[in-house]
Amino acid sequence: KFHGSGHVYFSLKDEKSRINCFLPSDRAVQIGRALQEGMEIIASGYIYLYERGGSYSLNVTDLEKAGQGELAIAFEKLKQKLAKEGLFDQEHKKLIPAFPHKVAIVTSETGAAVRDILKIIQKKNNCVDVLVYPVLVQGPGAPQQIADAIRDLSENYPDVDTIITGRGGGSMEELWAFNEEIVARSIYESKIPVISAVGHETDFTIADFVADLRAETPTAAADLAVPDTGLIHEDLEFYRKEMMRSLELLVEKKKRRMALCSMENFERDIRGRIAMEQMRIGHMAEQMKQQLLAKEENCRSRLELLRETVEAADPNRILQKGYTILRDEEGNVILDVAALRKDQDVSLEGAGGFAEAKVVSARKKAGKKAEKR
Repeated sequence: KFHGSGHVYFSLKDEKSRINCFLPSDRAVQIGRALQEGMEIIASGYIYLYERGGSYSLNVTDLEKAGQGELAIAFEKLKQKLAKEGLFDQEHKKLIPAFPHKVAIVTSETGAAVRDILKIIQKKNNCVDVLVYPVLVQGPGAPQQIADAIRDLSENYPDVDTIITGRGGGSMEELWAFNEEIVARSIYESKIPVISAVGHETDFTIADFVADLRAETPTAAADLAVPDTGLIHEDLEFYRKEMMRSLELLVEKKKRRMALCSMENFERDIRGRIAMEQMRIGHMAEQMKQQLLAKEENCRSRLELLRETVEAADPNRILQKGYTILRDEEGNVILDVAALRKDQDVSLEGAGGFAEAKVVSARKKAGKKAEKR
């Protein structure tokens, strides 16, 4: 009984006995709605004594379907085993083709999963081929059929690019075929990339860990397996328009360049360049002229200075001032008159000519020790 307060009242019984149970509302929100009459469960809780009525009941704190505990242990055990062997390693994952030509679906041909996958693929992509490989997805023979189908596709269908394997949602027991080791190893050994799509978003199976890609649902697997040809066409149309626009701009640019190459433009350009060169040469000539004039003036000034220096040092000009050059018999200039000897023949050179003379006497100037010769 689901009480209006949110509490759940029910009874547990076996072949010999029966006990009333109480599930409080805070726990019932999480686990109570899954209860059904006739369901076999394992309940955990504490014994409560109703003193007034003298009856005992079980106040439930947790419960699970019978058998689920054993399945969870088996799941973790196989998961750890395959993980140690490296079946889950990322380095073994194969890339899912971006543009597959053929996709194979390994699932029940009557289930909702295959209908959902086909619906999405047909809606998204009208180019890819689809091969449905029917198998059992639950029950004793399901694991072997799933494994055999994946191996058969890998070995005998080279035209298949991607394999999708999975089924719709269900209980842990119903999904258990995809937790079997034989299925996990067939996925790992497949040469074709495998997408695992088992149950709902919260369901995880061993096949999900081994597969090259895990999809949350079969519908999501179809989305991942094929590209959207409508979007591709839109992208291609966008790129076509961009290419046309770029091509038109390029052609217009080339036309402008061709127009600049006409004889009229070429002549105008040449005349303009000639005029610019003439102006540049005229400017350079004027600069060179000014530089030459400056150098000429500088040389003239230096020459005049040198001329004045030479003229100032010209002996003739000195002689014109009344000075005389005195030479001995050999023509040597006598620098010290006091050194002359009496009766020594000398020659005189003045401004107007030459004269011969004989020394009568020679002496030093006053202030020096007189010595007459």
